Amino acid sequence: MKRLSLKSRLVLLHTGLMTLVVCLVLGVLFSAGSQEILANVQGTLEERVSESIHQVEYRQGRLEFDSDLLDLEGGVYLSVYEPGESSLLYGRLPYGFAYNLPFSGGELRSVATEEAQFYVLDWEFSVDGYGDLLLRGVVSLSDAERDFRFLVRVALILLPVLLVLTAVCGYWISRRALGPVAQITQTVRNIQREKDLSKRVHLGQGRDEIYTLAQTFDQLLDQLEAGFQREKQFTSDAAHELRTPLTVALMQCEELLSREDLSQEARQQVEVIRRKVDSMAGMVSQLLLLSRADQGRAQLHWEDLDLSELSTLEAEEFSEVAARRGMTLHADIQPGIWVRGDQTLLLRLWSNLLQNAVTYGRENGSIWMGLQAREGKIVLQVQDDGPGIAPEHLELCVDNPFDYLGEIQNAGSVFLGRYNPEPMGDYLAGPNHTLPTMGTARFYSPLSVDDFVKKSQFSYYTRDALARDYRKVSLFARKEGLDAHARAVDIRFEGGEA
Repeated sequence: MKRLSLKSRLVLLHTGLMTLVVCLVLGVLFSAGSQEILANVQGTLEERVSESIHQVEYRQGRLEFDSDLLDLEGGVYLSVYEPGESSLLYGRLPYGFAYNLPFSGGELRSVATEEAQFYVLDWEFSVDGYGDLLLRGVVSLSDAERDFRFLVRVALILLPVLLVLTAVCGYWISRRALGPVAQITQTVRNIQREKDLSKRVHLGQGRDEIYTLAQTFDQLLDQLEAGFQREKQFTSDAAHELRTPLTVALMQCEELLSREDLSQEARQQVEVIRRKVDSMAGMVSQLLLLSRADQGRAQLHWEDLDLSELSTLEAEEFSEVAARRGMTLHADIQPGIWVRGDQTLLLRLWSNLLQNAVTYGRENGSIWMGLQAREGKIVLQVQDDGPGIAPEHLELCVDNPFDYLGEIQNAGSVFLGRYNPEPMGDYLAGPNHTLPTMGTARFYSPLSVDDFVKKSQFSYYTRDALARDYRKVSLFARKEGLDAHARAVDIRFEGGEA
C-alpha cells in the first residue's frame, strides 16, 4: 500500500468506502423492499377476503355467488366452503395448492408446497337465511418472488456501474485535491533541473492546508534566493576589490626585481612574494569567473577552436612558470585536434591543472602535459613527480571507468561509474570502509583480513653459505657500532676455520 501514490491510495480508499456504503444501502433497500412486497401481498389478501364475504347471498332457497369471486384481482384466489365439509361450493384454487388443507379461521399463515409458497387466509362468515360458510383466500408468492428477483437483477446491474462511477468520482476528487501538490512537485523539479531559484509555485489565494504549504514554500524560496544573491554579490564584490591591490603588489614586485642593486637574498624573497601574489591573483580571477557564471553574467562564446594550438600556447607559458622553480615541462600534444567550446574556459582548465602541478610538484622536478584523441574522446593529462594526492575516496564519474582504473596509483577506495556514489561504499556496496586517511594511501592499504593474521618469518644458512658472507655482515655491524652482533658472526669461524 505504501508503494502506491497518494492519489491512488485516496482513490482506493474512496472507492472502498463508497462500495461499503452502496452495499449497505442496497442491503437495507432489499430488506425493506422484500418486507414491503410481502406486506403488500398480505394486505391485498386481507382486503380481498374481507370484501368478498358480501358477494355471497341466499335467494329463493339457494346460494348465489357474485362472479367477482372468480376474478384474480391482486393475484388472490377465492373459494367458498361448507363448514365441516371439504367440498368446494364456489371459486377456484391456484395450481399446486392442496384442496384438503385444513381450515384455520381468521389466521393468516404461510403454506409451502412442492410447487410454490402461498399465503392463506380462512374466514368464517354468515349468510342471511342460510347460515355459516367458510371463505378461503389464497395468494401465491411467485409474483412477489418474481418482483424480488427483478430487484436483485437491477441491483446486480447497478452495482458495477455505481462502483465505476464511484472510482471515477474518487479519481476526479483526488486529482482536484492533489493538483496543487503536483504543481509544487513540478516546481521543485524545475528548480532542480534548471538551477533557477526564481521559480515559484504561485497557487494563488486559498485557505486549505495545501495552499498554506505552497505559500510557505514560496516564502522559503524567496529567502533562499535572497541568501544566494547576497552570497554571489559578496563574492563578486570581494573578487573585484581584491584584484586591484594584488595587481599593484605584482607591479611592485616586478619593479623590485628589475633593480640591479637588489641583493640576491632580497631578490629571492621578492620572487617568493611575487609567486604567492600571482597565485592569489589567479585564484581571485577564477573566483570572479565563477561568480559571474553563477549570476548568469558570464556568457559562453561557442566557437570552433584548435585545441592543439591553445594547448601549445599554454605549454609555452607554463614552461616559464615551471622554470622559476627549476622544473621542466614536457609537452606531448597531438596536432589537429579541434573542438567547439569557450576559449576562456578551456584556457582556464589548462591553467588550473598546470598551476596545480607547478605548486605541488617536486622542486627541480618534471611536469608532463599531454593532449590526445582516443576513440572519439579527447584526453587531457597533466602529471608531476610530486608526492601526489592519495584520496580516501575517489570517484571516477565517467562512462568507461575501467579504462582509467589502471592509471590510478594511490587511492583508498575507488568508486567506478556515474551510478556509484561514495555513500554506496559507506552503507551497502560491501568493501571495507576503514581506509587510510590524510594521504596515507600513498603507502598503506585499506584494512583487510591480513591485518588480523599473525605472521612469522624464518631464515636458514648453511656453514658454507655463512662462510661466504660473514665478513660483510660483521663489517655492517661494526660500522653501526654493534660489536656484539659482529662477534656473534665472527665467533663461528675463530681458529682459522673458514
